[in-house]
Amino acid sequence: MRFNIGMDQAEGLRRILVRNQTQVITVVAGKSGAGRTSATINLATALARIGRGVLVLDENHGPDNLLDRLGLYTKFDLLDVAQGKCTPKEAVLLTNGFSVLNTARAMSKFSMLDQVGQQRLEDALTKVSGGVDVMLVDTMMPVLNKTKEQVGQTTVSSSMASGAALLVVVDATASGITESYALIKKLALENERSRFGILVNRVGDEQAALRVFENMAKVARRNLAVRLEYLGFIPRDDRLKHAAQLGKPVIEVFPNAASTKLYMEAAQKLLCLPIQQDEDKCGIPHVIQKLIKQLARKNSRAIACVAN
Repeated sequence: MRFNIGMDQAEGLRRILVRNQTQVITVVAGKSGAGRTSATINLATALARIGRGVLVLDENHGPDNLLDRLGLYTKFDLLDVAQGKCTPKEAVLLTNGFSVLNTARAMSKFSMLDQVGQQRLEDALTKVSGGVDVMLVDTMMPVLNKTKEQVGQTTVSSSMASGAALLVVVDATASGITESYALIKKLALENERSRFGILVNRVGDEQAALRVFENMAKVARRNLAVRLEYLGFIPRDDRLKHAAQLGKPVIEVFPNAASTKLYMEAAQKLLCLPIQQDEDKCGIPHVIQKLIKQLARKNSRAIACVAN
């Protein structure tokens, strides 16, 4: 589906009127190296430039995670908050007009937290999201084909997706398209997701991007009964690479670059993703509650699998 401007404005207005809470968007990719983290950084910068309050959750362990890309270091993270070692404010970093919170350890050890720790985590995310319009989650890579030993292991990239909008960064190569579709299939079947935003990355022009999108949308609609939303494309651009080497968003270093313009356009469309039926329940508490329930189910399956 391609956006209609009138519909975009109506949906945006409806979103504002229906609820006044943080919009949570999980950024995923079917394979490593697809540009997911770069897209998260530049979309966060673009959203901040158009006046939105933005918080990014960095779910990945280093090296080369979002914090490393931006040259950031923090003494505390979300797990420290959950364990009562620091306040939420002490764990949040500011950069390029948006905030960043390191959640990698907290998410990987989430199932080990007791009820008090899980409540502290939920309270911390609720507190740091105060005044935030958009929360972007830069997810760790999901395991698409699990071994017997990996059954029951979870990542927020699949669990958190059930309580947030989804943005799939598609690397415009044969393997990138295949892996992206595999991820969409997994999330559609395991998490009952029916809508996915699509950002086509590293493509020559919009015509090529639309071919990739329309082919994926057709197959997904026919085989999975899910709906894909076209949010735009990001071209192959040497200035993107140069900005990344400097640890900066391309929007900041090269404000007139084609990729800057396209990231700004994608950010606007991201805000106007059509509302889902249960979206009025997708604030931070709802997301964390969903995560707890899914972890409980997956842990039960893991125990049953080991027993058998």
